[in-house]
Amino acid sequence: MLPAGSGRPWMSSYAVRCPISKKSGSALAAWLRGLDAAALERVLAARPDVVSAPEPRSVGELADRLQRPASVALALPRLALPCLQVAEAIAALTAVSRDDLAGLLDATHGDRAHGLDAVLETLADRALVWPTGNGLLHMAAPLRNAWGSPLGLDAPLVHLLAGSNSDDLGRMLAKIDVKPATNRKEMRLAALVDHHSDPARVAALVAKAPAATRKLLERRARGAPERPGFIMFGTPADSKPGEQWALERGLLIQDRYRYGSARMPAEVALALRGSDWHAPFTPVPPGVRSVPATVSDIDREAAAASMAFAAHVASVLGVCAAAPPARLKAGGIGARELSRIGRAAQCDEIVVRLALEAASAAGLLTRDGDRVAATAAYDTWAEEEPADQLARLLRAWWTLPLTPGGSRDENGKALPALAGAPACGGCLQARHGLLTAAAQLPAGEGAANPAELGALLVWLRPLADELPQDATPFANLIREAELLGALARGAVSPIGAALLADDAEALADACRRLLPAASGTARFGSDLTAVVTGTPSAHLLALLDSVADRESAGTASVWRFSPASVRRALDAGLTPDTLAADLADVAVEPLPQPLSYLIHDTARGHGRVRVASAACVIHGEEPALLAELAAHRKLTQLGLRLLAPTVLISRTPPDKTLSALRSAGYAPVAEKPDGSVRIERAQRPRAASPAPLPSGRSRPQRSGDRPADVRTAVDLRALAARLRGAPQDVPEPDPYDGRPYDSDTEEIIAGWARNLPFTDVRQLAHAVNNGQAITVEYVATSGNTTVRTLSQLELDAPYLHAWCHLRNDDRVFTLSRIHGVMPS
Repeated sequence: MLPAGSGRPWMSSYAVRCPISKKSGSALAAWLRGLDAAALERVLAARPDVVSAPEPRSVGELADRLQRPASVALALPRLALPCLQVAEAIAALTAVSRDDLAGLLDATHGDRAHGLDAVLETLADRALVWPTGNGLLHMAAPLRNAWGSPLGLDAPLVHLLAGSNSDDLGRMLAKIDVKPATNRKEMRLAALVDHHSDPARVAALVAKAPAATRKLLERRARGAPERPGFIMFGTPADSKPGEQWALERGLLIQDRYRYGSARMPAEVALALRGSDWHAPFTPVPPGVRSVPATVSDIDREAAAASMAFAAHVASVLGVCAAAPPARLKAGGIGARELSRIGRAAQCDEIVVRLALEAASAAGLLTRDGDRVAATAAYDTWAEEEPADQLARLLRAWWTLPLTPGGSRDENGKALPALAGAPACGGCLQARHGLLTAAAQLPAGEGAANPAELGALLVWLRPLADELPQDATPFANLIREAELLGALARGAVSPIGAALLADDAEALADACRRLLPAASGTARFGSDLTAVVTGTPSAHLLALLDSVADRESAGTASVWRFSPASVRRALDAGLTPDTLAADLADVAVEPLPQPLSYLIHDTARGHGRVRVASAACVIHGEEPALLAELAAHRKLTQLGLRLLAPTVLISRTPPDKTLSALRSAGYAPVAEKPDGSVRIERAQRPRAASPAPLPSGRSRPQRSGDRPADVRTAVDLRALAARLRGAPQDVPEPDPYDGRPYDSDTEEIIAGWARNLPFTDVRQLAHAVNNGQAITVEYVATSGNTTVRTLSQLELDAPYLHAWCHLRNDDRVFTLSRIHGVMPS
C-alpha cells in the first residue's frame, strides 16, 4: 500500500493482495467509447497487457481488462512522481473537478498548471484517470485502493457516516445550527457534508471549541489517521481530552458500535490545514548538469568498458567451469566463494556478482546439488566471439528481476549471490528507468556527475527499488550500467540505446562495432610473461591457462610462466617440443630464449621420479635421487621406505604422495597400472540436465523461472479501429440462446469456473489451447488466496493440471477456485 503523501511510495504487496480481475462499471467503458482512434490506440500502447491474446472483442471487455487490479499494478511502476502525486490527490478527494484539484496542488496558473494538464493527459492515456460528463475526474477503482490514507487523510464524511441514522445526523446539525430542507437522512447528510466542506465555516466552528479540542483537532488534521483498534464497550468516548465536543459536531466520527478510535473526515482535515496548505506536486524533474560528450567519446569509453567486462566475465565463468563454487546451506554462493572467484579471475566483487547473475539468467550456470556448475550451453558460449558473448549477457541483465550488485542488506549483512531471491519488479523498473533518464539529456551531452542521474531516476520511477547499501540514489545500478558499457561519459551508449529499444539485432550490431574480434595471438616477453590485447579467443585462453598463471584481465590480459605452470602443461600430456610449437603458433614474434629455456629445463626434470599406485610405490632410474627422497624431512609424513636402490614405497595414497612431492619441489608423474604415464587433464564438470516432469510434460527451460514471452506483436491501430466499430455490448456466449463459444475449451471452462468473468475465461482457454503460461488468482481449500504463474496446462474438467512456478512442482487446480486470470 502506498504511504500517504510519500514522495516515494512503494508497491511491495499491492499486486499480490489485490484480486486479479473484477467486473468494472460502465464509467470507463463509456469514456472509452467517446475516444477517437488515436486516443484509443495510445491507451492500448500504454497498457500492453490488456491486448494480450485473445484480443478484446468490445470496448466493454477492454474496460474490464483495464480495471483489473493486477493490470493497474503493472501500470503504476512506470508512472513518474507527478503522476503518482496527482493520483494520490484524486484518491484523497474522491470526487473532484480539475479546478479543485489544481487548487489543492497549487497548480492554478503558469508552468504548474501546464504540468497538471500534462499529467492528467498521461493518466488518461493509461486509462487510470479520465474526465466524466459532469466535469469531475474519475479514477480506476484499483488505483484508489493503492493508498490506505492518501495525503494523510482519512475517508470522506459520506463514507464515515454511512452507518449513522437520521437522528444521529440531526443531533450533529443541531449542534452547528444548520437546518436542512427536510428531515430525510440523505438531506441531513448532504447538509452536514456541505457545511464541513467549507473551510471558513469549519474554521469558525473550531474557533468556538474548548482549547483542548482545538489542540486535538489541529494535531489530528496534520498527522496520519489513527489505525482502528478495538475499544471495549463502556469505554467513555471522551477518553481523550476535548474529543466529545468534536464528536457531537461531526468533526470527528466514531463507529456507532464504538469500535476503534475516532476518525477525522477528509473534508475537516483539509479545512483545518488551511488555505496555505497544498498537496505535494513536483511537475519539473530535478536538473542534471551536463558536459559535452561526442559520439566518438561515448563509443570509445563504452568500448573500453564492455571489452574489460567481456574479459572479466570470461575469466569468472572459466573459474566456475573448472571448479564449481559451493552453495551455502541456505542457498546461493557465499562471501568466501565469491572472494575465491574474484581472486582467481582478478576482478572486483561487483563484477563477479554481475557475471554470475547474468550467466545464470542466460542458462550458462545452474544449480547442481550443493554446487553451481556450468552447463553445456557454456561450452558453446565460450567458443563464440566476444561481441556475441557480451550481447547474450546484456540481454539477460536487461531482464534480471534483481540488482546483481546488491551485496548488503538493511543491517549491513553480506548477501549471497544466486540466492534465488523473489522477483523484484522495482529493480527491473530501476534499470529501465536509468537508461530512460540518461536518454533525456540533449544530444551530444552527458551527465557531468552520473550520480545526478539517480536523482532524476527517483523522479521518473518513484516505485523503483534502491539497494540499502546505496550511498547516493541507485549508485550500484549506475555502476553496473557503466561496467557493461550501457552508460558511458554520463550518456546512453549504442549498447544502452539498443537495450532501451528492446532491439536484439541492434544490440548485436552495437556489440560487434564496439568490441573487436577475439584475439588469437599473444606477445611473449623475456620476463616470462604473455600479453594479449583485447579478449583472447577460446583456443588462446585455454592454451595460456594451461601453461601459465593469469596475473590480470581486462582490455589487456597478462599471464606469467613459471616452472610450476609449465610442469602443469607437461602433466597434461604435452611434450616440450609440442608445447613450444603451440606457443610459437600464437606468438606475434619468435618465442624469447628465456621461455624456451624454461620449458626445456622443466621438461628435463619432469618424470625423473614416477609414482605408481599400490599404496604406493615410488621408483626411478637414479638411486641417489630416491635416497634423497627417503631422507627428505618434508616427506617424512608420507612414510617412505627404500626397498631397493631405485624403489620406494609410501604409506600415503598416490594422489597425496604426488602432491607432497610437488610441494617439496620435485616433478613426479603418475603411472597407470600397466606402467604407462597417466595423463592429468583438467576435469570439466557440467550440470546434469533436469529430470523430465511426470505426466509426460517437459519442464520450462530453467526450473522456477518465468517462461519466455511468446506473445506476437499486435497491430494496435487495427485493433483500435475494430473496437470502435464493434457493437457497444457484445453478449457473452450462451449455447441455449444460440450464441456459441469460440471453442469447446471456452465452453468447458465457463461451465466450471463460475467465479471468472468471460474475458478471463477467454484468456484461460486461449492459454490452454496454445500452450502458453498464465497467471491466476487461486483460492485454496484453506481459504488462502495466492497468485500463481502456471505453464504446461492440461484441461481435465473440473481440474486443470499445470506446472506451478510458485511451488516449482506439478500441481492440480480446481477450476471453480480460480477467481482471476492475467497474461503471464
